[in-house]
Amino acid sequence: EAFDDRTEQQAGIVALAAILRLRQVCVSPELMNKPLKELAPKFAYMADKLVELESEGHAALVFTQFRGALDELEKVAKQAGVRYLRMDGRTPMPKRKQLVADFQSEDGPSFFFISLKTGGVGLNLTRANYVFHIDPWWNPSVENQASDRAHRIGQKRSVFVQRLIMKHTIEERMLVLKARKAALFRQLVESPQGQSSRDSLTRDDFEFLISG
Repeated sequence: EAFDDRTEQQAGIVALAAILRLRQVCVSPELMNKPLKELAPKFAYMADKLVELESEGHAALVFTQFRGALDELEKVAKQAGVRYLRMDGRTPMPKRKQLVADFQSEDGPSFFFISLKTGGVGLNLTRANYVFHIDPWWNPSVENQASDRAHRIGQKRSVFVQRLIMKHTIEERMLVLKARKAALFRQLVESPQGQSSRDSLTRDDFEFLISG
């Protein structure tokens, strides 16, 4: 409807908002305030992985861009009885340093749940040898920078990185579109409100993202 009665630039902003909600549903409908009787698939997977990794003596970083996903991860960790730390954009800078120190300590919690933008740069988290990305981001370099927190000087083990992508959803489609239209996604990252008309999200792009 937006593409029918608004300018393409205005419609693109509406489309981005719709895409955001579709991506939240892929993580968990609970991010849209839709309660579930059981864990969403990504968190059911993480529940098993947390128990498995802790029992084997591993440590992991878990990244997501959604604060609601961090809330869900905390619930999963508490139910699993594993120790964890959390850091997001609301965490004060002095506390961030302490959280990093606690995680890096030999007897610190095995898991660190971090918002993608908060943990993308400037942190040395070499105790982790597993990295999980709960949801994909438009710009792969942002994900890579976050994963690199475990690939710092002092890392002596192989680091395994896993990206959780829901099959047959907008998450798969955005990965395809990201590869096909690198210029578009650079524009989306640099100007989220679609200020550049040349590379803004088109009606065809939006329809591709939601097509079956």
